[in-house]
Amino acid sequence: MAVSFKYWDDCIDPQDMEAMWMDHAVKREWVNAGENKGSKVHLSRDPDGQPYLTQIEMKALAGIIVSRHFISKIDSDMVCAIAELESDRKPLTTRYNKKTKETSIGIMQMLPRTANWLISDMGYKMYQIEQNSDLLYRPFVNVYLGAAYLSWYSKYDQIERSEEFIVRAFKGGPKKATDKTTLDYWKRYLAAKESLPSRKVFDVGVAMNDPSASVAPNHHPSSAFSTETTWESKASPEDMLEMWNSPSVSKEWNKSGNKRDKVHFSRDDKKRPYLSRVELRAVAEIILSKHFSTRGVKPTILCAIAEIVSMRFLNGVGPRPGIMGVDYPTACWLYKDLGYKAYRVECADDMTKPFVSVYFGAAYMVWLSLYGGRERSPQFVVQAYIGGPKNVNRQETGPVLLKFENALSRYEDMKKDQEGCNIM
Repeated sequence: MAVSFKYWDDCIDPQDMEAMWMDHAVKREWVNAGENKGSKVHLSRDPDGQPYLTQIEMKALAGIIVSRHFISKIDSDMVCAIAELESDRKPLTTRYNKKTKETSIGIMQMLPRTANWLISDMGYKMYQIEQNSDLLYRPFVNVYLGAAYLSWYSKYDQIERSEEFIVRAFKGGPKKATDKTTLDYWKRYLAAKESLPSRKVFDVGVAMNDPSASVAPNHHPSSAFSTETTWESKASPEDMLEMWNSPSVSKEWNKSGNKRDKVHFSRDDKKRPYLSRVELRAVAEIILSKHFSTRGVKPTILCAIAEIVSMRFLNGVGPRPGIMGVDYPTACWLYKDLGYKAYRVECADDMTKPFVSVYFGAAYMVWLSLYGGRERSPQFVVQAYIGGPKNVNRQETGPVLLKFENALSRYEDMKKDQEGCNIM
């Protein structure tokens, strides 16, 4: 039977659960999400149903592990950054290596043989897996053994090693710690480390055209929608007709039992409405064909950014509302100052309408493509959309682009549309 977790309590020891509750940031996040101490705590899930740790949870977990067992040996931010790269903080992630015929598991992507060696030969026995590799899916077990592996590399061959050596050895082994094959991983690690909450140099919750804008994923996005929220309440009759005229959408809606006058949004296990990938792709295609046909913006690009910013949740994730994460002040600025007036915005709730959000998301992307009066690279546009144009990583690498590429690959015709990741 495949491993599956619904609650934190399913994959954590009671003493570790207590330690998580004692972290002030975690407690605040959980309480704000409606969790109660003494009751089971839900794991966050994306629309595909995959559990993940929020950055706050990951930071707390790493801090607990390091302070208990590896103080002064490794940095908890090192653990967090590697978790971003290896699994995007998803405990059920696996990766099969065709060359070695081995499967790495969990948040830190540990190999079962490495975990067994650390326990049996190196004495890291805080968590016993006893040849049961399924235990590596548990966040505390996996992070503990991942931290142990990093700690072992920190004094590899009885020599005090640099952070770069440790990270690159973790990726490719000690022989490749100075090889060019692990250099890109090191660069992406540095970018991931700088993006951690404790290291961000800008706040969240302001207009996207302000360079301090950022994404701050929430544990459980609050829902302002009743269970009766329908597409008709969030889209004009004209836009609904366009959706029904899309063969892929009409097929999906008819199969789900929706009627012409009442189409329900898909919902996750927390009853939060979201767009299917078919619906999102259709909205992007309609918006671009009607309003941006001469600008060369690709629908798959908008869809991939929506995956990162909102996970396709109708209400958005964190402080950014809507599918594209465009807030009300930014939409007003695009409407009034830049002349994007196909959709009128009268209140913040308008930004939770899919067509409105995608329209202003496309407009913002077009503005970024010529930011500062010169044509910008596709990498710049993606990173600037997420973190603000003045906070773009000059190396044009990092977890944002990696997540973007992964999201892009989920949409059909990716190879044909991407063509070297051209956005404009």
